[in-house]
Amino acid sequence: MPRYSQEPAHTHGSATRTAILLVNLGSPSAPTAPALRTYLKEFLSDPRVVEIPRALWLPILYGPILTLRPAKSAAKYAKIWTDEGSPLAVHTARQAKLLRGLLGRQGHPELQVAWAMRYGEPSVASVLDKLRAERCTRILVLPMYPQYAACTVASVQDAVADCQRRWRNQPELRLVRAFCDDPGYIAALEASVREHWTAHGKPQKLVISFHGIPRLQFDRGDPYHCECHKTARLLAERLGLTAEEYVVTFQSRFGRAEWLKPYTQATLEQLARKATTRVDVICPGFPADCLETLEEIGLENKAAFLAAGGKEFRYIPALNERPEFIAALASIASREMSNWLDRAAPAYRQNDSETLQMQALRARAMGAKA
Repeated sequence: MPRYSQEPAHTHGSATRTAILLVNLGSPSAPTAPALRTYLKEFLSDPRVVEIPRALWLPILYGPILTLRPAKSAAKYAKIWTDEGSPLAVHTARQAKLLRGLLGRQGHPELQVAWAMRYGEPSVASVLDKLRAERCTRILVLPMYPQYAACTVASVQDAVADCQRRWRNQPELRLVRAFCDDPGYIAALEASVREHWTAHGKPQKLVISFHGIPRLQFDRGDPYHCECHKTARLLAERLGLTAEEYVVTFQSRFGRAEWLKPYTQATLEQLARKATTRVDVICPGFPADCLETLEEIGLENKAAFLAAGGKEFRYIPALNERPEFIAALASIASREMSNWLDRAAPAYRQNDSETLQMQALRARAMGAKA
């Protein structure tokens, strides 16, 4: 028998709601070794993230990794931590707030917009439970990963499915698979680059860096590599770049196994040694600035490029709260929820006051107490 969680209190005649849930990767609660240990344990225990057999992986995870890595990672997080907390959490919260405001101005003030983290807090489960308690019977899950990968988007879907297994009365759920080629998203990237170039001039080379995945995952059929290149190609076309003016790379390699190539840092060092004096780096796979953009790219990779002979390195910030990106999110969400937002559809008609009143009267006539 399934072990169901307690259902939210129900009052007959209450209006139902529609919600959007933005889900990002996650971050520790503080830039400290204990907080990083908790975060890394959850993150690296996900079979979607590390596909090594558990019998081989868990001794490594609970041995050297959770013993040595938390302090090192905490030192990196400390370099980018803000007074408001983790940059990733701060930007994601702001994106959710701005998205709700824009959808409200577009004629949908009834829509809820919440945010969660796949690892860490607020968890996907806790936010989904809260939305159900607020009578959200239709929920669109929008993972903040433009390019699909099993270790990101599919992992979010796993977390949602885990919740569904313990719900008796399930809401209607939809999930955005990816938006790597969405016109609004590409236009937002283009606007950010052009704005940067207007202020600082055009570089010799634009490095378009994406988070890497193990080569084995690609060989097994993960479409992530192709979707990254699609985003880069569309952006380069919008910017009018030739093949010689940009390069696609992959960052954030972990462990000794081969990951997607070329590696970002190695590419930057090679460019510097070949007399490329100025580069700009953009990371389209990260819609919000985080450790991988601010510390890895903005500090570590910059230092590597300069040490190899480069003269000028600039990081183009993530889309964060750019109006063009919030508009793109609104367009994506509206497209995915199209019939949910149709005022002629049953979901809207059942929420008018007369219909709700009749529902409550019928329920009480049948013996309902609430």
